[in-house]
Amino acid sequence: MGLLEKSRQQEVEETLEEEYAHEVLVRLEDSIRKISPLRVILVSFVALMIITSTLVALTWIVPYEKVTVDVVYIQSSSGHVILTEIDNDGSRAITDITLTVRFIDSDNIELDRIIFNKSSLSAHSSVSGDALELIVIGASVWENYTIDIDLEYTKNSKVDSKIELEYLVGEWKMEQFSHGTGIDFF
Repeated sequence: MGLLEKSRQQEVEETLEEEYAHEVLVRLEDSIRKISPLRVILVSFVALMIITSTLVALTWIVPYEKVTVDVVYIQSSSGHVILTEIDNDGSRAITDITLTVRFIDSDNIELDRIIFNKSSLSAHSSVSGDALELIVIGASVWENYTIDIDLEYTKNSKVDSKIELEYLVGEWKMEQFSHGTGIDFF
């Protein structure tokens, strides 16, 4: 026998507040009987589906722009290798892409450069490969150098955008850099 049943069998006059408290206890007891592990699992699954669909909507449906430039610098016995990648992590395409990578020594003399052009890069995609590799043969591996990167592109809103980066390299055999524009909604 529970506390509520014991209290109901006793003939005690209750105040208005006590009657209200008993009614609340009875309703809580009825609600607790309706909660089952299956219902908890079902509600958790529904909440997970709502959160997942919200993330999918933000990633694929809501228009935003985000561009990232990734750079890997490697020293080899015969020279230097610079690998670059352009990531369009946004949900809109970018167009008129021009990437210029320059390798500059400590005296501010340009040793080599590549210029990469692409008409467009679709949403959630990236471009890398041989056209974005700069190989500098014969330069000393004992000096420090600067990698100068200029990325120009047109956003979906027909606004020109530019990313200018400078990385000082040469102290380590391999270095990685990544620079993103941040998320620009609508």
